Amino acid sequence: MSALKVKEMLDAYPAALGGVDREKLTACIEECVSCAQVCTACADACLSEEMVDELADCVRTDLDCSGICTTTAAVLSRHTGFHADVARALLTACATACRTCGEECAHHTQHDHCQICAESCRACEDACEALLASLG
Repeated sequence: MSALKVKEMLDAYPAALGGVDREKLTACIEECVSCAQVCTACADACLSEEMVDELADCVRTDLDCSGICTTTAAVLSRHTGFHADVARALLTACATACRTCGEECAHHTQHDHCQICAESCRACEDACEALLASLG
């Protein structure tokens, strides 16, 4: 979903969002979707490397992060009966997964795909933490 579409969908939502910061929510959903895609692509690229056995932890953290980011984006996109405690738990888990994946990918300086993934993970972690802080 493009940035414009996330904002459009939030703006078109017929009910109040319960005081959730729309800009931070939009940014978080966008970063989660982007990070999920990048992590999946990084895992696939790792599997194409000659020394794939040395990248097993990277593939695992990529796939964990992708799954958690996907789930987080999906839950944050639903607002009927919004549960702040569930959102907080997901945002905390997502930030942790992104931090773990970003740190793992950052170790693989010889692989451009890992560096791109590390950057995406950091951006998603930051967006999750910003939204989390705004929820109080």
